[in-house]
Amino acid sequence: MTTLTKVEGIPPKHVGRFYTKQTQCLIKKKKQFKCLIELIDTMNFIESSIITSSKSSTCLLDPIPTRLFKETFPLFNDPILTMINASLETGYVPQSFKYAVVKPLLKKPSLDPSILANYRPISNLPFISKILERVVVKQLYCHLQDNSHFEDFQSGFRPHHSTETALVRVSNDLLLASEKGLLSILVLLDLSAAFDTIDHGILLHRLEQDIGIRGSALQWFKSYLSDRYQFVNVNGHSSQCTRVNYGVPQGSVLGPILFTLYMLPLGNIIRKHSINFHCYADDTQLYLSMKPDQNDQIEKLNACISDIKTWMTINYLLLNPEKTEVIILGPKNLRDALSAQIVSLDGISIAPNFKVRNLGVLLDQDLSFKAHISQACRTAFFHLRNIAKIRNILSKSDAEKLIHAFVTSRLDFCNSLLAACPKSSLRSLQLVQNAAARLLAGTSRRDHITPVLVSLHWLPVDSRIKFKILLLTYKALHGMAPSYIKDLIVPYHPMRTLRSQNAGLLVVPRISKSTVGGRAFSHQAPVLWNKLPAHVREADSVSTFKARLKTFLFGQAYCQTS
Repeated sequence: MTTLTKVEGIPPKHVGRFYTKQTQCLIKKKKQFKCLIELIDTMNFIESSIITSSKSSTCLLDPIPTRLFKETFPLFNDPILTMINASLETGYVPQSFKYAVVKPLLKKPSLDPSILANYRPISNLPFISKILERVVVKQLYCHLQDNSHFEDFQSGFRPHHSTETALVRVSNDLLLASEKGLLSILVLLDLSAAFDTIDHGILLHRLEQDIGIRGSALQWFKSYLSDRYQFVNVNGHSSQCTRVNYGVPQGSVLGPILFTLYMLPLGNIIRKHSINFHCYADDTQLYLSMKPDQNDQIEKLNACISDIKTWMTINYLLLNPEKTEVIILGPKNLRDALSAQIVSLDGISIAPNFKVRNLGVLLDQDLSFKAHISQACRTAFFHLRNIAKIRNILSKSDAEKLIHAFVTSRLDFCNSLLAACPKSSLRSLQLVQNAAARLLAGTSRRDHITPVLVSLHWLPVDSRIKFKILLLTYKALHGMAPSYIKDLIVPYHPMRTLRSQNAGLLVVPRISKSTVGGRAFSHQAPVLWNKLPAHVREADSVSTFKARLKTFLFGQAYCQTS
């Protein structure tokens, strides 16, 4: 990748050095109608990128409000296009695009607001600079995808990847290890201010040597990273403007993907030790399965963590031992014995952690997810009580929006991990949904809940879990899911000619413990998939599959009671 492709083939013009002068100069020029037909698709892309990526809130550096800009965009889209093309061809990012307004954001509502370390510095950038970044990100992503530069087990900031897909893979591996009677050690590494300590020289070297970005394209990234400035704005008061010599701005479009490229060598360091791992942005988790008497495996994990620390030190990253957590999973009698043997892992003390929070989900030592379900129910009921206080002044549609935003979203968050969980565990989640349905429909607690759920066309909790698993399976089979999820399912190809050979079935792996290995995605996905009617499995689009799947599960859930 030596050049960044111009958004459209019109002759770019030098548009000056400062943003305000650029805008004033370019708007005076008349639109070239002879290029209008060629620009339609490009303009649609830029317009959609504005609508989808920018909020109506306005940065202090914007000359006009964002809402006004989006409404009047068709009037001056040609100058914007010329500005973007000039930047891409010359490898120069206008200086005014490299100023950021930092808005401190409290990481959690429960944290002490008087402690500065509890804030996350979010950079607000001019909206036109975000348009330029999105154009570059699209081309950079295509280059990375076409040349297989992405880390397979990095799920942060990538299409079709999420915290849920990452946790599905990790929990699948841990459940299968427990199925075999093995213990697993899960280490959750935490970095301090990861985005803010990136060295620009190292990042540019990585882009050139590892990613193959050269020429004017590399010059563009050099310009993007150099001479950046920022100031803090709180309650209408601004600090002095300071130069930014390290890091990538949090809140930018390009920053997250640059961070993942900066972390690219980490995967090979971990693989050298034959340790399983998964990354989500700056969150890295290591996990190793072993028999209790395999002390050499613990030494291997120690060596891996030591090499990670060394690499991070060389690359100006800091591992935070206070927030790094370790948990031992597997059969209870075995893990207790192992816990007594291990006091620390390369200086990281092993506290008696019975549960850890991993990408927003509480994991316990049995992978029962009871703690996660309990926490989700408490939070959901809290919001339900608040909604109930104002239900009388809300229309039904508004109340339903609030319930879906604050309650249903929590019931559905990473619910594919709850596959084949005991009904006693899922009952708590079902009670939350029942309470939400009664609040919305205005029915009494004594009324039977099934007719209410049917009238609202809500799938029960157990069916929602199946829906999520089957949707992820469909996406994996059609190239819309991470490769590490696709690897967990195997299409069924009979050895001899059978009627089922073209039925789109999956191979169901053998398991010995239905309460452990039977809960793994690699087992649940083919079991549920093979039970679907052919017309559901053969849907030609995601939207069609979702519609047919919901109809099937809805009938399956309520046909006995209707």
